[in-house]
Amino acid sequence: MHFSLEQLQAFVAVYEQLSFSKAALTLNKHRTTIGQVITNLEDQLAVTLFERLGRSVAPTEEGNLLFHYAKQALEQARVFDNVALSLSYGVLESITFAYPSMVPHQILAAIRIQLAKDFPMMRVNFVERGKAEIKEGLQNGDFHFGLVNIHDSTAIQSLSTSLIGHIEFIPFVQKDSEIAKLPSDKRLIAFRTTRQFVLKSLVDEGMKDKVLVSAKHEEIDELAVIIKFVQKGLGWALLPKLLSESEYSTNNIESVYCDEMKEGFKFPISLWSQHSKQTLTIRKSIIVAVDEYVKDIKQQLSEVT
Repeated sequence: MHFSLEQLQAFVAVYEQLSFSKAALTLNKHRTTIGQVITNLEDQLAVTLFERLGRSVAPTEEGNLLFHYAKQALEQARVFDNVALSLSYGVLESITFAYPSMVPHQILAAIRIQLAKDFPMMRVNFVERGKAEIKEGLQNGDFHFGLVNIHDSTAIQSLSTSLIGHIEFIPFVQKDSEIAKLPSDKRLIAFRTTRQFVLKSLVDEGMKDKVLVSAKHEEIDELAVIIKFVQKGLGWALLPKLLSESEYSTNNIESVYCDEMKEGFKFPISLWSQHSKQTLTIRKSIIVAVDEYVKDIKQQLSEVT
């Protein structure tokens, strides 16, 4: 039994939109065309995929069962298309690399140094974006690579993904501040009643329950701005543990722990990219850079302890 991509696309669109009309708009086709494609598919399968409910539809049990397989088939077809198309092109002259605000800039510098070594003639553009924007940009071709916090992500069949490590966030306060002087068993109460600065990207990506400790909190877009506010004693913040070894000016701030928070919050970071011949070698170079950076940080931390 054979099915066309048109049939699978129509089925997935109707399933996700719960409407023939909305699916037609998504696929830039007429409603009657989508309706006929679905009817033909149902005849071919000898099952009913959707219950017609006036202007809307509801998937049947059979429709629910087949949706995930249809979605995967379309994702694999997209991968095939991208890889096949890439075979006819040469080395990329320019790439765009997207990253979230939570990533310390020293990691980006390590990546750029490695790319300059391996691809000296290639232009590399760095842009800061949220996870949803990075995913969309990779899928529509605006971005070639992206670093993404994948704390709640599922596998994305149409993108190449590699877990490259974790970024641990720990509390930072102004040096010699009142919180810093408190015994560890008293700090959690202070955290809860003192102004907390939070990266807006962490809240936007659904981590509010994990990172918000204080009832008095303020959301900030940029990591560097939060560091500056903590330096000025305006509040405290959960910041990357790597700050201790990074390029940021971290004078006048220090990391502190409390009895209830022996370890920091660890967020997994993945490298996302399109499947293509051109990005394969560049991807390997990026992973080498991150691995070397993490190795250096671990060595520095071991020497300190």
